[in-house]
Amino acid sequence: MSAPAPPETIVKVAEWAAARTDGVIVTLGLGSCVAIMLHDPRAGAGAMAHVLLPSKSLARDMSNPAKFPETAVPFLIERLKALGADPRRLVAKLAGGASMFAQLMTPASIQMGERNVVAARKALRAAGIPVAGEAVGGDKGRSVRFHVADGRVEIRSVGADAVVI
Repeated sequence: MSAPAPPETIVKVAEWAAARTDGVIVTLGLGSCVAIMLHDPRAGAGAMAHVLLPSKSLARDMSNPAKFPETAVPFLIERLKALGADPRRLVAKLAGGASMFAQLMTPASIQMGERNVVAARKALRAAGIPVAGEAVGGDKGRSVRFHVADGRVEIRSVGADAVVI
């Protein structure tokens, strides 16, 4: 008899989740969006935001902190502190930021996915959180499973082998 699967929480576009110990946080179909995952290995706590836009200046509704890297990172830090995490121990992982429609864009124009990745890195740098791994860019969508117990992130794309960061 096998052990029961750990509980999974699904994070949709512009949503977030935080968990402790054996939880798994999942997001499906990341295209140009970026999953920002923060983990405190000692506390066994982790959180994910599925960010949609690189800046609040691009949206009419700015009330959702999970929608933008600049607000998602501080928001996730606060949620993790409530779960016993120490911000000084946090490490980040990033996934997503694909250029899903590159063939439709003007050559040399900056894609939304790339802008999301740059904004996520900038927000993490501002918070003093190192990026421990990432699977970003390219032209394929991704699905992500973040195992909070050990910080492992499994990333799957159509037509490609699974990647673990």
